Amino acid sequence: MKTMRAVQIEKVLKPMKVRDIPIPEIGDNDALIRLTASGICRTDWHLWNGDWTWIDVKLDLPLVLGHEICGVVDEIGSAVQGLPVGTRVCVPFNMACGHCPYCLRGLQNVCDNYEWPMLTRGSGGFAQYVRVPNARLNCVPLPKEVSDIDASALGCRYMTAYRAVATRADVRAGETVVVTGIGGVGRSCVEIAAALGAQVIAIDTKVEVLEAAKKIGASEVLLSGGLTPKQIGERVKALTGGVGVDVGLDAVGGHDATLMTLHSLAKGGRMVQVGLTTQDDKGEIKVPIDLMVAKELSIIGSLGNPQANYPDLLRLISSGKVDPSRHLEAEVRLEDVQGVFDRMPKFGTNGFSIITNFN
Repeated sequence: MKTMRAVQIEKVLKPMKVRDIPIPEIGDNDALIRLTASGICRTDWHLWNGDWTWIDVKLDLPLVLGHEICGVVDEIGSAVQGLPVGTRVCVPFNMACGHCPYCLRGLQNVCDNYEWPMLTRGSGGFAQYVRVPNARLNCVPLPKEVSDIDASALGCRYMTAYRAVATRADVRAGETVVVTGIGGVGRSCVEIAAALGAQVIAIDTKVEVLEAAKKIGASEVLLSGGLTPKQIGERVKALTGGVGVDVGLDAVGGHDATLMTLHSLAKGGRMVQVGLTTQDDKGEIKVPIDLMVAKELSIIGSLGNPQANYPDLLRLISSGKVDPSRHLEAEVRLEDVQGVFDRMPKFGTNGFSIITNFN
């Protein structure tokens, strides 16, 4: 049996090792992708921590994590048409069935029969090869203007930010936007919102990431350390003529970040919840529901990005209006994945770490 190198999680919170494991076999509707770039995302770190059992996420260990996948079609199943071997593709983390009621409405991100690469045996991106089910839908061909580094951010961070900003928040030119938490998704939200013509305020606990946010379009930044959510809200209002912002995007999750974003909104403001909670909150936080009624505020959830919306996102990148590769912090090897994870508890990563060496 042919084998491949992969970073395998065998137990929650135990160091991951590079192993030789079988190359996944594909079915009639699948494709085998040889990876050329794979992002190391905080979502995978959450899974390694054992988070999200409270929303029924279970790990069938051992697994290969990783879900920001770019590569080349190496092999296709007998029923796959229109996806030639050799095609460069990215793979959305919300791999969909294509036939459930949500897929038929173009909402593949909430497919009833979804498969996530890092939760599906043989599909994780911390490996030399991945199996992609329903390949004609779940492999998105890439234009030549989109590099492998760009594309590896499209599997999760950029596509998640794009849906949150452009679709769920429906950000329009001239609106004011707060982005709370300037990690991978937060950076992407800042850049995309600015590209759409919004005035963006970035909020974080770290000076260096706020400086980075200025370079990609934030017009104002706020250092949140030591401040309560209400105090942050007051500072946002001071920056917006005492009004607050039209749109808030919580890109990190958790009690303080969510409330900071909510308290920053103007009357009629809409908040999009992108970040998920950790063990501290276990999926539940208290919200000021009376304030929401009094100010007619909205909270909107956002998950991934439907395959149907990738053409618009790819055009935005091809045009040069947004540039995922500018967020690259490091190109790394499979052996480096655990080290990147080890820096995440204290938000020690300041950009995208992308696996480009799979040997």
